[in-house]
Amino acid sequence: MIEYTHRDSYLLLSMKGGLFLEIIIWAVLFVILVAVEFASVQLISIWFALGALITMLCAYFLDLSFLQQLGIFVVTSAILLAVSFPIARKKLNGKKIATNSELDVGQSAAVIEEINSDLGTGRVTLNGVDWSAVPEDIGTVIPKGSIVTVREVHGAKLVVALKDEKSVHA
Repeated sequence: MIEYTHRDSYLLLSMKGGLFLEIIIWAVLFVILVAVEFASVQLISIWFALGALITMLCAYFLDLSFLQQLGIFVVTSAILLAVSFPIARKKLNGKKIATNSELDVGQSAAVIEEINSDLGTGRVTLNGVDWSAVPEDIGTVIPKGSIVTVREVHGAKLVVALKDEKSVHA
């Protein structure tokens, strides 16, 4: 009769260079970290996933304790993160493209309806588009026909200021 002990099952799980269970742990960690990267797309967990993959390969081919494997994971992940992250960020960020509202700030617009914050009135035309407008300085009244400068964009309203004393009045 063959006697089967816990130690025997542990030995059955042994593979070349390390324990089968430890290799499975690194493989599962790799898959989880790749899934997290796909979900977040932040270029953070991918470096740890690669660290887990490298550690899994080292655990398979080398006779390492779990503490040594953990050290390999930490060191390789840190090196990959430190070297690759700045390069990847630079490539992915590229040039910032201004939104339409950012492009409108500083532009001149023509007042087509008196701008009066007390009455809640005010319309301007900017690049052929009719906008609601409010004065930058509350209480200021800007007459129809004036030329104003866009200071800010708040949704569908422009915050404007009288361009200068030489504005054209209609």
